[in-house]
Amino acid sequence: MMRFFLLAFAALALPAQPAFEFWPGSSYDPAVPTVQKVLGHEPGHHLATHLEMRKYYDALAAYAPNRVKVFEYGQSWEGRKLIYAVIGNEANMRRLPEIQANMKKLNDARKTSEAEAQKLIAATPVIVWLGHAVHGNEVSGPDSALLAAYHLLAARNQPTVEAILRNTLVIIDPLQNPDGRMRFVHSFEQSVGLEPDATPAAAERNEPWPGGRVNHYLFDMNRDWFALTQPETRARIKMLREWLPPVIVDLHEMGSESSYYFAPEAVPFNPHLTKEQKTSLDWFGKNNAKYFDQLGYSYFTREVFDAFYPGYGASWPAFYGAIAMTYENSSVRGLAYRRSDGTVYNYLDSVRKHFTTQIATCEAAANYRQQLLTNFWNYAKTAIEEGKKEDTKAFILPRRGDVAIVDRLAALLVEQGIEVQRAPASVNGYPDGSYVVSTAQPAKRLIRVLLDKQVNMESEFLREQERRRSKKLGDEIYDVTAWSLPLMYNVESVAVNAPVTARLDPYTAGAPPAATFAIATVAYVVPWKGRAAAQLLGAALRADLKVRSTDKEYVQDGRAYPRGTLIIQVKENAANLHDTLRRIAGEAEVVPVNSGWVDSGVNFGSSAVKLMKKPRIAIAWDQPVASYSAGAARFVIERQFGYPASVIRTATLGFTDLDAFDVIILPSARGSYETVLGGSAARLKTWVQKGGTLIGIEEALNFFTAQNVGLLSTSQESLATERKPDPVKPENGRLPGKLIKDETSYLDSIKPDRDVADAVQGILAIAKTDPEHWITAGVPATVNALVQGRTMYAPLKLDRGVNAAYFVGPDQLLASGYMWDENKKQLAYKPLVMVERQGLGHVIGFAYDPNFRAYLDGLNVLFVNAVFRGPAHAR
Repeated sequence: MMRFFLLAFAALALPAQPAFEFWPGSSYDPAVPTVQKVLGHEPGHHLATHLEMRKYYDALAAYAPNRVKVFEYGQSWEGRKLIYAVIGNEANMRRLPEIQANMKKLNDARKTSEAEAQKLIAATPVIVWLGHAVHGNEVSGPDSALLAAYHLLAARNQPTVEAILRNTLVIIDPLQNPDGRMRFVHSFEQSVGLEPDATPAAAERNEPWPGGRVNHYLFDMNRDWFALTQPETRARIKMLREWLPPVIVDLHEMGSESSYYFAPEAVPFNPHLTKEQKTSLDWFGKNNAKYFDQLGYSYFTREVFDAFYPGYGASWPAFYGAIAMTYENSSVRGLAYRRSDGTVYNYLDSVRKHFTTQIATCEAAANYRQQLLTNFWNYAKTAIEEGKKEDTKAFILPRRGDVAIVDRLAALLVEQGIEVQRAPASVNGYPDGSYVVSTAQPAKRLIRVLLDKQVNMESEFLREQERRRSKKLGDEIYDVTAWSLPLMYNVESVAVNAPVTARLDPYTAGAPPAATFAIATVAYVVPWKGRAAAQLLGAALRADLKVRSTDKEYVQDGRAYPRGTLIIQVKENAANLHDTLRRIAGEAEVVPVNSGWVDSGVNFGSSAVKLMKKPRIAIAWDQPVASYSAGAARFVIERQFGYPASVIRTATLGFTDLDAFDVIILPSARGSYETVLGGSAARLKTWVQKGGTLIGIEEALNFFTAQNVGLLSTSQESLATERKPDPVKPENGRLPGKLIKDETSYLDSIKPDRDVADAVQGILAIAKTDPEHWITAGVPATVNALVQGRTMYAPLKLDRGVNAAYFVGPDQLLASGYMWDENKKQLAYKPLVMVERQGLGHVIGFAYDPNFRAYLDGLNVLFVNAVFRGPAHAR
């Protein structure tokens, strides 16, 4: 009922207008269900909910089942169904399985001849995928998607629509992030008053933390397309691989004062995009521009939004051969917005813009159907040829070290359509079970994008960024510049320059086999070798097993066991211990032992063997917490390691009983923790001294290091430069005269007297780990961390704590990406992880987020050690 009244008030409040034509000159079949008839409101006058969208598409499918079909392809964390609609003429809709099969044939020249490909190209419509609202608070896309579906089904005597339905198959994904959309809609409905408020600061558009942009676990899913951490993304990739649309549009929104952006993209382009992919962007850009010019809408192209990072919805599909594009609409973030020039921007206009580009894009695809399919065929064909000719013929992923992460990487590649093989015996000197990824396959360019250690930006673009920096103009790099999966997973990847000729079996990822091991009489030992052992630890503690862990190596029955090895003694646990361990072991190795005697090193009763406490974990939630950082920390703990965490709002954390927790995590921040926790610093410090483990990430360390807080004995550094003399103070309002001899002296004279480093836009840097500290148990000698921003901290002094991981020297530091030279020099030998003892507890500082986007799997164990081993060592 409340929703009805809100709709009624909104309808009354909008100014009376003549009948609005979304597509000028169109007439519609009155029998086709309209948005008004099904949902009770006109398009552009209301923010449709997830259920309303489903209701409308179901109504269209019920009316015209021979022209539209609705498919479910997954669900969100909160249980909302993900759907897409396929729209076409009756002839094409009868051929859906055939069209899918044709696209797969065109995607593999090893199985399809040139002659057969040409027949398929002549007979197959081009598929266009229109995806909306991967950021849930970018609101106009889903409502424009309803209108686009209606227009394609109901428009009469419309040559544009007839051509689209004849030459294309249109897939509309109306809502990629339903959880985020509903978070925003609920916020809007709770705040809207008698009429829509156009005031920019109005509560109805300024949603509370964390906002609707993100999904349930607060992920930006438009960065997740190759990492596949979220179920929504995994389902979408699976769906796209079933259809392989050659045209992809990911529709977004940007600032309310902006105009509209469509392709071509800005530089830099990813070097693994083809010339045809870049030049064909003009086909769509020019057609969009034609209609925007007619309607009087302004727009821009080739600025801001680049095509370099492969994790966008408008980039990942390009690496199976699609033309992938981002469209960005200025956002109303409600129903009306008063711009700085005094004009009121209505939701109706916002919806119309996205509707227009969708139809214009489909029209361009229809006009260029044959060329698009030809380019799609040639993309995969030339990829195979390049894989045979280029120096890198294959990548080998040796199955050693943390084999669970190696297996995970291989499975991730398979999930994206990359062919992976497994060696049943030793291959090229690497262990049996190692994975081989040949580049002579259709996914060759995606393989190189994801497995190459370095993907370079255009040199001309980089020169321009350096020039801009020299004038303090800021760089134009849009996102991170490094994402190599082997580096982020911290696993070996060997590029080989000859085809691997050993016997190889196709690898299909699946669940690991059930664990089998003998019944022990004394203990079950789990070597602390990485991810799988850490997952077992979380499961064991949840199952209330009593688990101990050694801080030192030992040898038993001739086998060496590393630091961190878990020891689960039979007499300390219930009689069903063996069955419980079999159920929770996963990929972890479990070794039954029948004696406590060791050949060398520590025995099970040593003081170096710590009892692993079942920790009660709290994560700070709400302002000023950075939502991405908080969500990633929670996701890693809960979903990757299967252990629950409490999320506590920061306002509550200031007065709650801290003794209810063993671990408190302060994620990075977009503001100052002092504003909400400053008065609680003494309470936090007392809690740590009584045995608490306090973990801070990135900007949280600013709070830890504040003089009035004193939780971590370090400080941020300013830019290290040759110190200038203290500036001369004016006398009587004047400075002493100074001669500037030349241009170089002039440029030097205008440099700031004190400065901070320029922000780094996401690089992978190598850090060395301390082999004696408990926090590095099971962690390799070096790790790769993602560094972004400008913050750097001075190392802890020996009498204050331990720099458990610190960056290597400037010449070896950069593992991947592009980094300013002065940052590289200054970051050398600075800490990544600091541990400071305070009383009985610990303060642990991560200078850079170990959970960034939840795709730094190579740092998982370091973070898990902080969470689980911190309480074990707090006494």
